[in-house]
Amino acid sequence: MNSKPIIGVMPLWDDNRKSIWIHPGYFDGVIKAGGVPILLPLTREEDVFTQALRICSGLLFTGGQDVSPALYGKADTADTPDTCPLRDHQESLAIRFALEHDLSVLGICRGHQLLNVLLGGTLWQDIPSEVEHPLVHLHTPPQDPVSHDVILEPDTPLSSLLQRQRITVNSYHHQGVRELSPMLKCMARASDGVIEAAYMPEKRFVWGVQWHPEMSCQTDENSMKIFAAFVSSARHD
Repeated sequence: MNSKPIIGVMPLWDDNRKSIWIHPGYFDGVIKAGGVPILLPLTREEDVFTQALRICSGLLFTGGQDVSPALYGKADTADTPDTCPLRDHQESLAIRFALEHDLSVLGICRGHQLLNVLLGGTLWQDIPSEVEHPLVHLHTPPQDPVSHDVILEPDTPLSSLLQRQRITVNSYHHQGVRELSPMLKCMARASDGVIEAAYMPEKRFVWGVQWHPEMSCQTDENSMKIFAAFVSSARHD
């Protein structure tokens, strides 16, 4: 009997409670897709963190705080920055580890943005004030209802998986990919031009999506297909 792939899930951070936590949808999506999710530690002890990474076949990068503009060489223009330096540091290490060891990667929302930044891209720091004629990307909770359409790029892994030209997604973000990394290719855009999904062609599975499939994987077929493709790619031969 083949063992199920272990998927390391990056924890969310609650600054008010000084506590890590996780939305159950991340675990639900991985389990339903046939994987075993484990919550990774949030620590500056790199040897501890690296040992945890070594038991994983795939890494899931979650949503949460803004990616620090310092990572892409920009000043922070926010009046009250909502960043988490420890997450930036640790998740940067994890993405580099994943690419070096060819682990499967799924970046969701912040994870999508961080992947782009670490590979040489930049972000819109605030879509409502920086993008011309923006859609409403930041909806109030609950986040599972659909918010807007995204247009899938033809001949990409996402369009091949979903067999669609357009899908409707939920949306809960105010930052987004501005300049796409030269190491990534776009898989989907919103009608205002914001890049909603991207992938790394030379890797078996390195995807980022801007929306939140973990919020809708129990009811939305497209969301579940993304989790299934991710977990399937992480299975050992």
